[in-house]
Amino acid sequence: MIAKTKRVADYKQLTTALPTLRYVDPERVYLSLSTDRAKNYEMFVEEGENVKLGQIIGERDGGYFKQPIYSSISGEVEGTKKMMHPSGIEVDVVIIRNDFKDELHETITDRPDSVIENMSKEEIINVLKEKAIVGLGGSGFPTYIKLNTDKPIDTVVINAVECEPYLSSDYRLIKDQPEDIFRGLKYVMHAMKAKKGVIAVKKTKKELIEVLERELSRFKDLDIEIAAVKDYYPQGWENETIKSAIGVEVPVGTLPMELGVLVFNVSTTAQIFEALKHNLPITKRHVTVNGDAINFPQNIRTRIGASVKDLIRLSDGFVEGVEKVDLVIGGPMMGTSVTTEDVLVNQTVTSVLALKSEEFYEEPCVRCGSCIYSCPVDIQPVNIMNAYKRGDEDALQNLQVDKCIECGLCAYVCTSKIHLTDYMRKGKKFLKNS
Repeated sequence: MIAKTKRVADYKQLTTALPTLRYVDPERVYLSLSTDRAKNYEMFVEEGENVKLGQIIGERDGGYFKQPIYSSISGEVEGTKKMMHPSGIEVDVVIIRNDFKDELHETITDRPDSVIENMSKEEIINVLKEKAIVGLGGSGFPTYIKLNTDKPIDTVVINAVECEPYLSSDYRLIKDQPEDIFRGLKYVMHAMKAKKGVIAVKKTKKELIEVLERELSRFKDLDIEIAAVKDYYPQGWENETIKSAIGVEVPVGTLPMELGVLVFNVSTTAQIFEALKHNLPITKRHVTVNGDAINFPQNIRTRIGASVKDLIRLSDGFVEGVEKVDLVIGGPMMGTSVTTEDVLVNQTVTSVLALKSEEFYEEPCVRCGSCIYSCPVDIQPVNIMNAYKRGDEDALQNLQVDKCIECGLCAYVCTSKIHLTDYMRKGKKFLKNS
């Protein structure tokens, strides 16, 4: 009998055990002016101009939102060029040569705790908007939009599950900066007048639970608990995390805020603290460099705008004798394949995976039903694939392709090696453009 698949090999052991390498001084950074979501932009600096860390150097226009672009170092603007964005498209970037002085822009000043404690929700939202804080779990969704709800919020859930194989950047963040996470959570609870905070972490990560519980003892004035959730995939999916952590079931298509819940990735929470306490935009992040084609898998704390090529070099390059390497930005289940190392590191890059390339050939579907049994949102991937292939818009709607969360399980379990997740993406795009 075909069983529901909820386990995937995680390959995290090599990178969780090692301390984080701090690569905060690249010779140059490459900051994306345009993105996959915001193709229009305005640049405020010129070639040869000196800029400071935390200075606004441009602004993106995403249609329904505008987003300032900040320099992650101090140095000289060298010009612009085209470069690969982590989403897999080519974008315009501005190049800044590091002067290694880390001279802060005059707007980067600390706020006293007494000031933050008296800030209104609107004031907190304005800071997060001004500092361009976005979801660092991979979504890149502007954080201020999530906070700007009129729904009453009872519980704030911090997602520290990190269920994708190979990834351990959130793991290292918790080890290195636990106080930032709790203070960020405290600020969100204050802004939303939430009564309860919950940090969801896998129960198998006992060492992380110890770190979090030790830090929790310093925040006894708040109702915060550590929820040890089961270790399975996709436990990190927002709806699944909420259900496991606080017992609230969120129907697909319903926003958690409608049920009084807000969810933030653990890295986003730490960055909320940085923005409110230090008035800092996102200038650094943890990135996992891993995979069977990498000589020295590790986590690197790097600047936004560093290049993937440099991170691979810092990890001693590729394993000798490997003829072809597949590069993936993000996790192997939901990440994006890229064809070059010349990729910039932006706010949403959680990992760089280098995998030994293997040839897989799609075979005809054997109707085993594995994809249907394992789908966490109960859709029928193989039938959606067939509907897409014949261009059947009505069938795609009836089969609810839009419910797909692109977790990758259908492709992972397919006995015929069919890239079903890719067909789900194509089906959703087909409907959107119909």
